[in-house]
Amino acid sequence: MTELPRAMLIDMDDTILSAYGRPEIAWHHVASEFSGEFGPLTSKQVATAVLDSARQFWAVAEAEWRLKLNEARRVVVRDGFAALAADGHVLAVDLADRLADRFTAYREEEMFVFPGAHDAIDELKARGVKLALVTNGAGAAQRAKVERFALSHRFDHIQIEGEHGFGKPEERAYLHAMQALGVTAPETWMVGDNLEWEVEAPQRLGIYAIWIDVHGEGLPAGSPVKPDRIIRSLMELLPPANG
Repeated sequence: MTELPRAMLIDMDDTILSAYGRPEIAWHHVASEFSGEFGPLTSKQVATAVLDSARQFWAVAEAEWRLKLNEARRVVVRDGFAALAADGHVLAVDLADRLADRFTAYREEEMFVFPGAHDAIDELKARGVKLALVTNGAGAAQRAKVERFALSHRFDHIQIEGEHGFGKPEERAYLHAMQALGVTAPETWMVGDNLEWEVEAPQRLGIYAIWIDVHGEGLPAGSPVKPDRIIRSLMELLPPANG
């Protein structure tokens, strides 16, 4: 599709901002900062245990944990430490909490706007596309990112899970955003990095769903979710100059 729609719903984290992607790199980096406190264990062993714990936690976590991300990370690290203790390597609970809190701080420090994202959003708006930012997470934390990265004035509607009381992949998250923009599903595109939240759920409503694959890793093997389109940058949403 080369023609632009009447409206777009755009995700924030790991779509506009580099925020939470590639957690394995972040956990290994943070663990290395604490390597002197792990006794006989290497930072790689600790990071691996935490990553295993994180995958298990988020595979079954209720939506409420998205609103308590700092607390969730403490639980994840404590569970990772518990797995290490079961193998005879006991680490202090206060170390688990310090490691989790450092991870949170590190993520904040490392966030940045993807190259071209602001320009793409500004051009879409200039071309008359109605824009909604639709993001999950706690109200205060997500609103702070909206302000920090100069997104407020770029969108006609900003919808944060923690402020509205609902989020993706609930149907009302998309329906409410479209209502706020005054558009219908066939007039709307959804853009984001989460295959469930930004592709599968909106497709059920008749929204054209675009998956952003920033790192070019491709769809997971055997993925049942099939995006209508795959891009690596928001700049790809703009039609060619002669389009």
